[in-house]
Amino acid sequence: MPDSEIDFSHAPATPSMPVRVEVGRFYRPIKQQIGLRVDADVLSWLRSRGSRYQTHMNEVLRREMQTGLKRR
Repeated sequence: MPDSEIDFSHAPATPSMPVRVEVGRFYRPIKQQIGLRVDADVLSWLRSRGSRYQTHMNEVLRREMQTGLKRR
């Protein structure tokens, strides 16, 4: 049966798009390994926040990226 002959009149309505998209809940961005030079005091501060300091660094950079995109 071709698509043009399908009767959708009894199909339920599709839900609306979510108001706020949560990064990391369903969407997992592709990670890319890089070499990065960071000031020693900045690295020390990041590491003092716990073993997931690289995740925190990425969150800080993402927040700054999103702020910059909103300004445009």
